[in-house]
Amino acid sequence: MDEALLRSLTPSVLTVLVRRGADFAAAEDAVQDALVEAVRVWPERPPRDPKGWLVTVAWRRFLDATRADTARRRREEVVDMEPAPGPAPTADDTLRLYFLCAHPSLTPSSAVALTLRAVGGLSTRQIAQAYLVPEATMAQRISRAKRTVSGVRFDQPGDVATVLRVLYLVFNEGYSGDVDLAAEAVRLTRQLAAVIDHPEVAGLLALMLLHHARRAARTAPDGSLVPLAEQDRARWDTATIAEGVGILQGALARDRLGEFQAQAAIAALHADAPTAGETDWVQIVEWYDELVRLTDSPVVRLNRAVAVGEADGPRAGLAALAGLDDSLPRHCAVAAYLHERDGDLGTAARLYAEAARKASNVAERDHLTRQAARLNARRSR
Repeated sequence: MDEALLRSLTPSVLTVLVRRGADFAAAEDAVQDALVEAVRVWPERPPRDPKGWLVTVAWRRFLDATRADTARRRREEVVDMEPAPGPAPTADDTLRLYFLCAHPSLTPSSAVALTLRAVGGLSTRQIAQAYLVPEATMAQRISRAKRTVSGVRFDQPGDVATVLRVLYLVFNEGYSGDVDLAAEAVRLTRQLAAVIDHPEVAGLLALMLLHHARRAARTAPDGSLVPLAEQDRARWDTATIAEGVGILQGALARDRLGEFQAQAAIAALHADAPTAGETDWVQIVEWYDELVRLTDSPVVRLNRAVAVGEADGPRAGLAALAGLDDSLPRHCAVAAYLHERDGDLGTAARLYAEAARKASNVAERDHLTRQAARLNARRSR
């Protein structure tokens, strides 16, 4: 065991924890726990990245201690584990319409589809893409929802969980689709967070802010997409990132983890990295593991495969991808990226071209087409 190495790494690991929001005393305790664990584990299993290993273990110990303390303080409180039903008391009728369309007589999936169509302004095609179903199937679902509520008085609002799902899908479509709805989704989620005190509402707001803060860097002057690793981080809105991280930390401290908080934690780790090369992919994989546990979503598993490829190498990423349905949106693009990183340029170029043919918008199609052309040019030299 290299005790000198441990001593030299301790200050920088402590600094990372404090930067992430840990108070100094709690960070010291967590780092000491990580050092003890290193003394136990490293002689037989030395890590490839000692500092990264210490940061990950120390941060996990800090979170465990925070959650345990929160649980102890809240044991005698009576809390509902779901957001309270009912509309938010606000002067803005738009948010009230979201609640009314999420009517109790509808299933959650039908309520979301109807709200996206009637209030969010999304097309049936856009909604179908968000749900990973054929457009005809979604059209039938929306028609059934309309028939169900046709004779119903809209005086019974739906629940917050359904409205959160709608706001999330509207933001995603506005962020990456043909219609700019992202700012409106952020505005409505701010209103909701102001009147409903629940960690998942806060988690969704944090997630939106952290993504929205990077928006200016996502496209080049000619409108082409700029991948996250290539974005000019000086163009990120640091004030919005700081706000999102602060909201997320407050939500996580309540120890009622939900999928929006977990997604926001991943976004925060990307925002925290000064450069793409300094991204804490090991911890991102751990948060994706939490998301898989919470949602069992194939899209989450797809994104996790990318993170595994960054943390453990492209072949590990391809192994994580192997069990997923190759008809998933972006599956070909992810496979292409991992094959390129593994040095298989021919397969990567073919998959980029296939992904371009399946792309749902022009900017994404053009980006993938350029990737395929770039690799084909490299191969012909």
